[in-house]
Amino acid sequence: MPLSTPPLTELAELLRRADPDRPWPAIHDRFLTWAAQPGLRGKLREHLQELPADGVSAITTRSRETTTHFAWCLRDHRDEAFSFWLHEYKPHHDWRPGYADSVHNHRYHFCTALLRGEYLHERHAVTIDPSSELIAAVALLDRRTFEKGDAGFLLTSDFHRIPRASDGAMTFVLKSRPVSPWSLSFDPATGTGHRHVPVESRLADLASGM
Repeated sequence: MPLSTPPLTELAELLRRADPDRPWPAIHDRFLTWAAQPGLRGKLREHLQELPADGVSAITTRSRETTTHFAWCLRDHRDEAFSFWLHEYKPHHDWRPGYADSVHNHRYHFCTALLRGEYLHERHAVTIDPSSELIAAVALLDRRTFEKGDAGFLLTSDFHRIPRASDGAMTFVLKSRPVSPWSLSFDPATGTGHRHVPVESRLADLASGM
């Protein structure tokens, strides 16, 4: 029997009453209210199982695979200030260097809640090279293990790293719209920094360079 209020609709309604320009901790407080409900993972599973074919197609089209996890975009409406994601971590032996296990930031603010498993989470301070505008050095600020039920948030100015996660760990992620045109990462193993520009923003460059 269909849910009377699907969990994603419930969260969207809760956030619709929030000003996206409010300090992000206030957004996180609303997210926590929703994420703390009993049986959330089961409700999300039931919601996914009841999706019609076009709903399944929409999710798979928006989703992507990274070197460390599958990022499933569950909801992304243009008239809403947030998008909803599930991050499903791969078995660690399938990880490839350069994504969650690098020191990196994001183009958006986000809240996250751990639905299954655990992962080791690090926060870092970074030094930006003024000439290249890339990360030149990092310094560990905090390291802790997140377990099922834990939640937190990061701003686009925050740098973090997930060096390991239990096989099949799963997080629900609430993302803001992008607030920065790119993100940065730093590989601790090689000492190499990178800038990441979303492919959709490069279409004009592609056309002009053909």
